[in-house]
Amino acid sequence: MNEHILVCVAWPYAKTSTHVGQVAGAYLPADTFARYHRMAGNKVLMVSGSDEHGTPILVESERLGISPRDFVANYHRQICEVWDRLGMSWDLYTETGTANHYRITQDFFLTLYDKGYIFKDSMQSAYCPTDRRFLPDRYVEGTCPLCGYTGARGDQCDNCGHTLDPVDLIDAKCRLCGSKDSKLEMRMTEHFFLDLPKLQEPLQAWLSENKGYWRPNTLAFAMNWLKEGLRARAITRDLDWGVPIPLEGYEDKRIYVWFDAVIGYFSASVEWAEKRGAPEAWKNWWIPGLSDTEVRSYYFIGKDNIPFHTIIWPAMLLGYGNRVLPYDVPANEFMTMSGAKASSSRGNVIWTKDVLDKYGADMLRYYLSATAPEGRDSDFTFDEMIRRNNDELVATYGNVVHRTLTFLQSKFGGVLPQPQPLRAADKEILAELERGFELVGKNISQCHFKEGLNTAMNVARAANRYLDEQAPWKQIKVDREAAGTTIYVMLQIISGLRLLFCPYLPFSSQKLHGYLGFEGDVSAQPWQAVEIPAGTTLPKPAPLFPKIEEPIAAEK
Repeated sequence: MNEHILVCVAWPYAKTSTHVGQVAGAYLPADTFARYHRMAGNKVLMVSGSDEHGTPILVESERLGISPRDFVANYHRQICEVWDRLGMSWDLYTETGTANHYRITQDFFLTLYDKGYIFKDSMQSAYCPTDRRFLPDRYVEGTCPLCGYTGARGDQCDNCGHTLDPVDLIDAKCRLCGSKDSKLEMRMTEHFFLDLPKLQEPLQAWLSENKGYWRPNTLAFAMNWLKEGLRARAITRDLDWGVPIPLEGYEDKRIYVWFDAVIGYFSASVEWAEKRGAPEAWKNWWIPGLSDTEVRSYYFIGKDNIPFHTIIWPAMLLGYGNRVLPYDVPANEFMTMSGAKASSSRGNVIWTKDVLDKYGADMLRYYLSATAPEGRDSDFTFDEMIRRNNDELVATYGNVVHRTLTFLQSKFGGVLPQPQPLRAADKEILAELERGFELVGKNISQCHFKEGLNTAMNVARAANRYLDEQAPWKQIKVDREAAGTTIYVMLQIISGLRLLFCPYLPFSSQKLHGYLGFEGDVSAQPWQAVEIPAGTTLPKPAPLFPKIEEPIAAEK
């Protein structure tokens, strides 16, 4: 394998820290995917950053009496700290407030404008007379005209999934002041629009290509949008925080946050190349036909971002020209928090930092990977996370590793014995490991992360069965060489397990990497079984995973 793999990950809004629902929905799958492809020998570029524009940030910073820049800098720092602790292997995690991003966003705007895909028009925009300001779409709330949901926002209805404009809502109200007595006004204001109807035909052709590998809900969502017919969409707003419009006479307006945020995937790639001292390197992932290997770009998002990544961003790329379109958009469903939808504004979130403080990265990574909302919504509970840690990580994977390594220390002085000719059972478990590399790799490459993790754990279960059946603690009493062969085979299986689990559990894989006498970064190892030679002396091990006792769990 020698493909160019572009891993684009949704940009978190720099208005709060990150919660576990976001991690499960977009970030952890992307990191698992990128880690595997690097080990498989592909050229990976994984980028994202903090989304720092929009009126909500302006409103919050005003409320706190600080500048918007200081406000987003605080949350950008918090987000980056979580990524470091979680083990996110970014090639670049940046922010939308950079000069590079401003320059590239304005270039996109002007190119689309010059090509006739952006036009000027007047529109009705929600204005709150109490707050004396135009409102961002998501700060307008009312009843959805399509499904009747009473909590729809001015940009989207979370109940039926349709995008909206504030003027569409029935009984629209301002979410900023919460005033029931102040009736919203719809005032005319001039803005720039992305002419999506002009791009409907090429979008239809692109989405109609063979995309059987897309998740059914993602493809159906995009096709339904096209079936209903695309509408022009405003890409500027009346505010003074964000990317300036690169035309004279519009100094009091800014490019709308959703338009500049998706451009961040491209601007981050350019920034990465410049920081490497190879300013043209981004082209290998973005310009069709430039690379002599296949180029595939993947966009990891939650389902609320499907229209922006399957319709709007591809339309922008088609209009701009000569840019690689998304290969896959593996959008996840939602992870609820004890049965309710995660919402930082409603206080129903479990912050990633808090879980990391108490339980560590790999325990969280394992649980979120095993229960990821790939095909349907899933639910986060501490009880289930602790159960899976104790029953699966500790009692299955950690158990077979610790039993084997401590037996090697106590009976062979930590020196891997020379094996006898392999028996049928030995060959069978080694073949199981080889199948594991094939199946785990295949599942991860197809974005079936839960199945890939389950396959890796099945190899650990098979290793436990092999160890119990061979019973080296009994063999050694009558045939030391037979016991030595069993332990030699088990060390090869454990060596493979550290790699099979590495995309999911990088910290424990690195720890096991050291227990097995290897040096360097385990993530830099190739995706294949690597033999530990007989005669290798291994250091004394410690348990890979801590068992969580009930008193600790009760503190949650």
